Amino acid sequence: MKEIAITEIKQIKIGNAQNEEAATGLTVLLCEGGAVCGADIRGGGPASRETPLLDPLAAAERIHAIVLSGGSAFGLDAAGGVMQYLEERGIGFDTGIAKVPLVCQSCIFDLGVGDKTVRPTKEMAYAACENAQTSSFRPGNHGAGTGATVGKLLGGDYMMKTGIGAYALELANGLQIGALVCVNALGDVYDEHGKQIAGLLDETKTGLRSTKELMYASCDAPAATLHANTTIGAVITNAAFSKAEMNKIAAMAHNGYARAIAPVNTTADGDSVYALSVGTLAADVNLVGTLAADVVQKAIYSAVWEAESAYGLKCARDIVK
Repeated sequence: MKEIAITEIKQIKIGNAQNEEAATGLTVLLCEGGAVCGADIRGGGPASRETPLLDPLAAAERIHAIVLSGGSAFGLDAAGGVMQYLEERGIGFDTGIAKVPLVCQSCIFDLGVGDKTVRPTKEMAYAACENAQTSSFRPGNHGAGTGATVGKLLGGDYMMKTGIGAYALELANGLQIGALVCVNALGDVYDEHGKQIAGLLDETKTGLRSTKELMYASCDAPAATLHANTTIGAVITNAAFSKAEMNKIAAMAHNGYARAIAPVNTTADGDSVYALSVGTLAADVNLVGTLAADVVQKAIYSAVWEAESAYGLKCARDIVK
């Protein structure tokens, strides 16, 4: 087993676009040949689009793009730019009258970081599709991660900057699996050894404190934290699975969230994971689901360590020694 760049997984292209001044952006995953896709949503406040397509009972067997976006529900308009890009290239579900691109999307709440009146647009999404053709994806403060933050129990004064992260593996038999995760959680992030590496700043803003412990002590959560979060991600594999199996893999991928983020899947988060099959390799669903949790966990760490301080917010590299 070896680590690879997520852009080495064939049949998928990834592109970012962002408005750095306004602190918002999006990341597009193009599956121009179509991808079997499932999803699992465990947070209480998701902003999402076309999720019912991923039900195993839905007619469409494949989708053509995933959008991970800022802008909260306002950002859902951006998917129209991806549809335009794909329609111009004759890509979509053939209805017999027109080919309709099937584009799923989830958004984070980043309105409190930069300019709350500026959200990802159709034009930004179209640009991300163009950028996807050059394999120029970058983690950290780019794309959907531009305005991502973490540790928001006490509001903006004590939160930290995070971003979007990526991690991918290849097994000896050629099986590839990778994950993109935009970390925008209410809670904190912990490494493999249980050490807190991002989240709620302490009173001096030079160290970290536990969101869970503060919640347990106060028995309440400030209203400022509600609906201002959400961690979103996508798992990609070159193994072949059905929609039902991809939904199971998406569910197992959530274990990566649970290992790295605490608290997670709260009503103040819209935590979501997509899982895409873009290949033909035969593989065991339990193996791939287990690997999915691993790469999601590592992608979360990538989102933390690749982030840079911005918008007056510190990042992990400023705090963790």
